[in-house]
Order: sequence, then C-alpha cells, then structure tokens
Amino acid sequence: MNWRKWLDEFVLAGKGILLAMREKRFWIGFIIAFLFFGTLINLLAGGFSKFQLMGAVGFAGSMKIILDAILGVFGYKMIITEWLPVFFLALLQGILIGLIVLLWHKKRVSKNSENSNSANVEKAGIITGLIALGAGCPTCGTTLLTPLLGALFSTGGMAMVGVISGFITALAIIIAILSLKRLGEETYVIIINEKYMRKKEEREKSA
Repeated sequence: MNWRKWLDEFVLAGKGILLAMREKRFWIGFIIAFLFFGTLINLLAGGFSKFQLMGAVGFAGSMKIILDAILGVFGYKMIITEWLPVFFLALLQGILIGLIVLLWHKKRVSKNSENSNSANVEKAGIITGLIALGAGCPTCGTTLLTPLLGALFSTGGMAMVGVISGFITALAIIIAILSLKRLGEETYVIIINEKYMRKKEEREKSA
C-alpha cells in the first residue's frame, strides 16, 4: 500500500472539507445532523429506557429529557469520558451529512448525480445504524445490544456487550472516515473546478 499516496489523499480531503466550510449549505446539513445524531446517541445511552420514561412522564417531562439530551451533546451534565465519544461521533456524522448536502446541491445538474448522491446517502444511513447500534454508556456498558444479547446469552450476554458494541462503533468510525476522505476529495475537485470556470467566464467577458 502506498502510504504517501493515502496521506496526500487525506490532505486533499481535508482541504475539501475546509472549502466546504465556506458554504452555507454545508453548515445547514452539518448543524441539523450534528444536533440530531448527538441527541439520538444520548437518548439511546441506556437502551430504550429514556424512551420508556418519556412515555410515562408526559409531554413536559419528555421535552425536559430531550432538552437534556441536546445539551448533553455539548457536555452539559456529562462525564467527560462519556461526552467525548458522543461529541466525536456526532461531529463525524455532521460533517458527513454536511458534505452530502453540499455535493447534492452542486451535482444536481450532473447526469450521474442521482446515482452518486443515492449511494452517499445509503452509506451515511449504514454508518448511522452502526453507530446507533453500538452507542451507549461507556462506564455502565449499556447499548442497544444489551437486551438482544441478554435474551440470546442469559449468562454471558452482558460480558459480550462491551466487546461487540465497541467493535461495531469502531467499524462505523472507520467507514465514516473513509467516506469523509472520498467526499472531501470530491468536494475539493468540484469547488476548485467551479472557481476555475468562474474565472474563465470572467476573462472571456472582459476580453
């Protein structure tokens, strides 16, 4: 494997992400995805217990639970060891969705844009599912896998939860990083090409 080539590609992807950050549409997708996904991870930190609690405390109590989950994305009432994974996963997903939204806009007139964008959305959905399945409380070892493994393995299910959920979360992060690499490179090429074409048109008009 050519590590220098991979490093150059990641650098190029980073430049693409920085260029995307200058675009309003990127931030629209990023903010919505970051808040939604971070809130969802916090709500799922104890399996489905918070959703069950929301069904029992009524509308006002449910809004309080959701508000605490939103504030938890920024570390409010969170232990740092529990907050950092949530923040990092939400950040990755936010950047990924932000890039997809931006590319969707910039490529909507392209012949292959529909297939390409559909593939990007599908991949983002897979990453979301993997992270949500493996997400949970690092200190208490609870995830969405807890009830499933508890039912299948009554004695060893809890011991397996941390290992399996950690593997799924790591897999989701790897897929997300590789997706960001590809989308970042694509964004860089499109934005640079747009600038080149814009300057070319300006030169032709002034000639």
